[in-house]
Amino acid sequence: MAESSSGRVQFGPFEADLHTHELWKYGTRIKLVGQPFEVLAILLSKPGELVTRDTLRERLWPGDTFVDFNHGLNAAVNKLRDALSDSADNPRYVETLPRRGYRFIATVTRPSPMAPAVAPAEVSKLSETVPLSEENAEVPAFKQGENAVVPPDRTGRRRVYFITALVLAAFFLFPTVVWFVVNRIMVAGARDGYSPGQRIRPLTNFNAETSEPSFSPDGNYIAFRAEGTKPGEGGLFAKPVGGDQPVQLTKNSGDCCPAWAPDGQTLAFSRFEDKEFQINTISLKRESDGRLTASAEKKLNTGGITPGRREVAWSPDGKTLAFSGGAKIILLSLADGSVRRLTEPPPLSEDWGPSFSPDGKRVLFVRSRDTGFSEEIMTIPIYGGSVARVASEPARILGPPQWAFDGQSVIFASDRNSHPALWRVSLTDESPIEINDSGWYPAVSRKGYKLAYQRVTRSLNVWEMDLSEKQKHILIPSTSETDQGPGPQLSPDGQKVAYMSDRSGTMEIWVSDRDGKNPMQLSAIGSAGTPRWSPDGQSIAFDARTKNGIFIYTVTLKEAVPKLLVGDTHENICPSWSPDGQWVYFASSRTGEWQVWKIPAGGGVPSQVTTQGGHAPMASLDGKSIFYAKTAYANPEIWQVAVDGGTEHLMSPMVRPATWASWSVTDAGIVFAGPSGTGKPVVSLYDLGKRKTSILGELDTVPFWLGASKDTKAVVFDQPGWEQAQIMLVENFR
Repeated sequence: MAESSSGRVQFGPFEADLHTHELWKYGTRIKLVGQPFEVLAILLSKPGELVTRDTLRERLWPGDTFVDFNHGLNAAVNKLRDALSDSADNPRYVETLPRRGYRFIATVTRPSPMAPAVAPAEVSKLSETVPLSEENAEVPAFKQGENAVVPPDRTGRRRVYFITALVLAAFFLFPTVVWFVVNRIMVAGARDGYSPGQRIRPLTNFNAETSEPSFSPDGNYIAFRAEGTKPGEGGLFAKPVGGDQPVQLTKNSGDCCPAWAPDGQTLAFSRFEDKEFQINTISLKRESDGRLTASAEKKLNTGGITPGRREVAWSPDGKTLAFSGGAKIILLSLADGSVRRLTEPPPLSEDWGPSFSPDGKRVLFVRSRDTGFSEEIMTIPIYGGSVARVASEPARILGPPQWAFDGQSVIFASDRNSHPALWRVSLTDESPIEINDSGWYPAVSRKGYKLAYQRVTRSLNVWEMDLSEKQKHILIPSTSETDQGPGPQLSPDGQKVAYMSDRSGTMEIWVSDRDGKNPMQLSAIGSAGTPRWSPDGQSIAFDARTKNGIFIYTVTLKEAVPKLLVGDTHENICPSWSPDGQWVYFASSRTGEWQVWKIPAGGGVPSQVTTQGGHAPMASLDGKSIFYAKTAYANPEIWQVAVDGGTEHLMSPMVRPATWASWSVTDAGIVFAGPSGTGKPVVSLYDLGKRKTSILGELDTVPFWLGASKDTKAVVFDQPGWEQAQIMLVENFR
């Protein structure tokens, strides 16, 4: 297919510009960059034809590029399908031909060039209605090149009449045309989350985290939760949308999920107290100067049903509260205190996150399953009946979905691409459109066209410090925009570094040279983490979260094809190798609490090593013992046990890393990072022979992850950048 002169092609609701590498859906730009767009461009150049994997490799991964082609291509195609809301099993756009390649199966067209105001044939007919005269017969043809359209001869008088007619037509038709165009733009904007003149700004700027926004009925206030560093500082707050000073409404740090009553005079919320959730209300009064004051706090009787989750929703008529209890959506009547079960989820499923439609006739909610299926956004009539699916999301949904202002689409947050993002989906089309790539827990105002959401700002790099020169530098920048990475680990020979990165769209395991060059993606599984090198430096063990559990994999640098080692319904994390490479140790919760387990590196049946708790194991260099963090909490003790089990004992009270991931075993002992107690955080060494601790260097921030070279000459670590969770406000959101 030949490209249009502008480079734009259309398929379904999408339009792509192959020159500028931009993609739109219904006029809204879709985030798709790098190799995923390159794959799309190549497929669009040959619609309906097979594009072989070899062709894609030659175009996107030249022969001298050091990268795992198979996993790189799979990741790019998965990212493309996510952007197109396409499915490999039931494709509408990209069809897979197993072991051969891909084919673009949708109809591809080019936008038509702008048509002339009057078609040439029509102009000829106009000229035929008036006989030519000497006055107009000698008018020469007008040329703009070989391909120019030559208008018929016409007189100056005819030209005046024709232009006058066009002007009059434009005068009378202009308002209609303007109305039509503006209306189409507004409808498209309302549908896709875009409207001209949107303004995004921070609403809160607390030192502590703020979350879970909720608009007042008139859209002029937002209630939210704020954490505190001291007793009484945390709780629920409210702030005017156009003001500066927030008002603290409650002083219990266990309060969350505020929901305004339709009259704006009461706030419902959840409180965690006496080891369970409860639903409370608090009365609000708006003073003459606009300030809010709170009083008359009250605990509600939920009819013997204990809330299973914290989200609360208020019906538009103010008569009913909805919450999740016993895995079902429960309706609580505020008039007589009666409760009614609205939903009946299937076995091993949970319904949560209720939200009433603007007209109060339906309830929106999330159905989560424990059997590995995607989470689903559903609706049900307020009086019960059949549920209808709005969308099926192949990732976690972050906070209750919200009805858009028109009641015809839904706003929700998801970590589909390993980072929180806001999406919009129509009730008539299960194809979500990403409207924001850094938000979760959305709130939509019923008046004033406003959207609020929680945004977490962070960036993680891999740092290195030479322990002899005490010099720190960034080794690999911006590996991750989430709190999952980077988990750096130096290879046994010190020539390479393994780490976690979401640069491909999902959190995966990567390996590069020591200086960060020649990066290679080893996995394409999603939510992969905690890489650990085999003693020969040829393989890596890691864990990956799935809908069915957390599995342990191994992967070789040569093949770059992950192999499942431990895959069951339990949580299995933090793998590491024995010094001879024959065993893989890991932590598992299969007994109900974290313990250290081991499994043959070639596969087999796991066997339990510890019985008194254990996490993040690593073997001693002589292969006789296993060191491990006692718990997964902050500042864990490091304990020791024989590789075959036995007596479990504290190694030394002097070894207290900041986290279960901020320590490493080297030939000199145990290197760990944590607060110094007197100044900056430090990297320390515990000498196993001398049983003494010494400081190796200072850090600027306490790291979560730390790896050390086997010869104890260098450490690699993360230095979490500035991180803050605050409420963002979008104005003029249609």
